[in-house]
Amino acid sequence: MPDFDLDNLKKTWQEQEVRPKYDGAQIEAMLNKSSRNYVKYILWISIAEFFVILGLNIYYIFWGEDPGSFLNILRKLGIANTNALRDYYTHFYVILKVVSILITGVFVVVFWQNYRRIKVELNLKNLILQIIRFKRTVHLFIFTNILLLLLFTTVLGFFTFHVLSEQHIQLDHAKLIGFIGGIVVMTALSIFLIWIYYRIAYGIILKRLERNLSELQKIENQDV
Repeated sequence: MPDFDLDNLKKTWQEQEVRPKYDGAQIEAMLNKSSRNYVKYILWISIAEFFVILGLNIYYIFWGEDPGSFLNILRKLGIANTNALRDYYTHFYVILKVVSILITGVFVVVFWQNYRRIKVELNLKNLILQIIRFKRTVHLFIFTNILLLLLFTTVLGFFTFHVLSEQHIQLDHAKLIGFIGGIVVMTALSIFLIWIYYRIAYGIILKRLERNLSELQKIENQDV
């Protein structure tokens, strides 16, 4: 076997033909196409999320078990599981699922509109603005999901204390601290999991889109 000569390898590489250079218009076109692809990936992810959420909600509403896990917690606090209580919580549970589907569906439509705008965009400055607007939409989608979770938790908390007051139940210090602490821990854990999911599902694509945006802005500054 011949000896490996690093110097000869470097010399051969240096003597190779110089790779072709691209002008600003070609680079812009490639970045445009790449950006559209990244937006399309996020669109596909959001559509997949929509159908997963829709399928799970339909299953739990029509074929799954009653949303009794929270009612079991209330029972441990000494709250009587009345028909009125079950009906109220079941209606609230269905409303939450419908709102979740609607929010995801609205953002799917918005992502699709953003994709269409970027797809037909030819002007560099407008393309940059469209990418910035799309990034803001993704961040708004993530923030909306976290806000929905916080709203859901807050309403459940007020609902619990309302039922306790209505049934004249006084929690001892240990139960009260345990209930509030459990809600805080579960909410924080849920927000963390949501953040991790979107960091993986959207974060990588957004970083690449950010790089494209930086390159497009450099081209625009060179043309000024």
